[in-house]
Amino acid sequence: QVQLVESGGGLVQAGGSLRLSCTASRNIFSMTLVGWYRQAPGMQREMVASLTRAGSTNYADSVKGRFTISRDITKNALYLQMNSLKPEDTAVYYCYGTVDGRPYWGQGTQVTVSS
Repeated sequence: QVQLVESGGGLVQAGGSLRLSCTASRNIFSMTLVGWYRQAPGMQREMVASLTRAGSTNYADSVKGRFTISRDITKNALYLQMNSLKPEDTAVYYCYGTVDGRPYWGQGTQVTVSS
């Protein structure tokens, strides 16, 4: 069992920035794949950004150039730096990690971007 805990969400004006953090009960660098999804009200959960164990990243087209995924070995944490936020970025953001082919999810953190 792997526990993931997100933090850093909140209310921000359009154009602003937030940094989401995710801490894990297991070494994040040992996970095959880690990343962030989001789910807006009435919408399906969508991939935002992912990071492989080897360090390759992937981003949704809607966030490319604005969001950056990273990890810190000293803090065993995963981050999502979100810049130039837009109202359409409003959603619950979930951290996830894959271990032995099984995904584990955090409880989510709310991000609200006001216009």
